[in-house]
Amino acid sequence: MITHSLFAEQEREAKLNELGDTLRVLEQHVDFTALAAAVDAAAPRPGRERGGRPPFPTEQMVRVLLIQQLFDLSDEQMEFQLLDRLSFQRFVGLLRHSSPIPDRTTIWTFKERLIQAGASESIFDAVNRQWSKYGYMARGGQMIDASIVQTPKESISKGGEAIVSENAMPADLQPAKRRQKDIEARSAKKQGKSYSGYKLSANADKHHKFIRKIKVSTASEHDTQHFEAVIDPGNTSREIYADKGYVAGEREARLKGRGWRMYIQRKGSKDKPLSEAQERHNKRIAKPRARVEHVFAGLAQLGGKVLRTIGLAHATLHLNWKTATDNLQRFTYLKEAGIVAF
Repeated sequence: MITHSLFAEQEREAKLNELGDTLRVLEQHVDFTALAAAVDAAAPRPGRERGGRPPFPTEQMVRVLLIQQLFDLSDEQMEFQLLDRLSFQRFVGLLRHSSPIPDRTTIWTFKERLIQAGASESIFDAVNRQWSKYGYMARGGQMIDASIVQTPKESISKGGEAIVSENAMPADLQPAKRRQKDIEARSAKKQGKSYSGYKLSANADKHHKFIRKIKVSTASEHDTQHFEAVIDPGNTSREIYADKGYVAGEREARLKGRGWRMYIQRKGSKDKPLSEAQERHNKRIAKPRARVEHVFAGLAQLGGKVLRTIGLAHATLHLNWKTATDNLQRFTYLKEAGIVAF
């Protein structure tokens, strides 16, 4: 039997808390005001010289984009869920009697504001600063790896590949297809399979497994090109772990000269197989190096292996928010589990 209650809304919220609302737990541990302030500093809110409805508060939009990354939603899906889902509404701060909500156009406009201001990295940097506030320093050494983030497979007419490789658009494409064609995405092969899209190079600390530094590039750029770009000088240990794809004798010698201790797995070939000593070396560092795979597995669960965006600028924004969200999720887990920062 259906019963009516004047307190139905409060009863439902209490039930959500009892069942364990992920967003409410996130809210208990994260300073969203500080995140919004960092975003505003990097990409100031637009003025109202032209009049019209004022933009939604930055903190509200930060919360929207974090939900979007946490649940891997498109702009259209995000708009629908904000209309439909109680837990999303209360996390974003939308009262039940509120009329306007951030719709798909508002979400897109906010992202464009960040890209135009060159502030794609602002949320990632702001999230990582919060770890210092709670004492979660980068410890135990650092693990470096890269992963291809795929875009939808492009169908290009014969002879069009050379045109696209020059960041130009084939002349025979209709306007609708032109808008959906990503001419900046590149192809790469991994374990004999071809992939198209972009590449995320990341550095995670070995102790807490927070992602400390990232670099976004096209998929065709080799992992080794960004090895030094993602080294974190703030880690309390000088150890660096990486797989056999990062072998480069000259670079390793240079970094060793700067005091880094390199633990990079060796690779053999048909003509020059690994020695017993190299096999032991690989086996000894396999377990600590493999911890970085847990990090990329976490990103994959958030939908971090595919892109709905077009172009390198949008991919950079998306992956900065994705990695920031993964770090927030890990931080919440550590706090809830009572794992202290040492």
